[in-house]
Amino acid sequence: MARLFILTAPDARLKQKSRPVDKVDDQIRRLMDDMLETMYVAPGIGLAAAQVGVLQRILVLDLAKDGEEKRPVRMANPEIIWVSDDDSSHEEGCLSVPEHYASVTRPRAIRVRYLDHQNESRELEADGLLAVVIQHEIDHLDGVLFIDHLSALKRNMILRKLTKAKKSDAEPVRA
Repeated sequence: MARLFILTAPDARLKQKSRPVDKVDDQIRRLMDDMLETMYVAPGIGLAAAQVGVLQRILVLDLAKDGEEKRPVRMANPEIIWVSDDDSSHEEGCLSVPEHYASVTRPRAIRVRYLDHQNESRELEADGLLAVVIQHEIDHLDGVLFIDHLSALKRNMILRKLTKAKKSDAEPVRA
């Protein structure tokens, strides 16, 4: 397995829409495994292929806490086929928007259809944190960041800070 580079906002590639996967084959399974390794090291609980510069509809997640046995979920072509009428708000963060967090309101429960790592069609009902993570990662596949759910003022403030941080990281050190 290999660790992949995680793109950070305001990288324009994060705003592109991902294309469907034809079939989950060995190449896609290897990408899913590399994404999981990258996510675990980051550390995070979800990662979309778009965040590592691969514009395919693939996401991985694992909600296991430190010390618990890992429970990775691998999804290709995830599609939300039902959402609850009631919403809930959760504090969200993102590996592509480092060190920034905000409350985002989303449907409380969902049902998602996807291809698993064996190319089998599956459906999963999710609520709570699992529903939040799946919706957050599917947003990435559609070129949407969690900050896009915030007011323009908050979003622009975060993007300015990220741009400033990138510029300061890129400037040469002068002695």
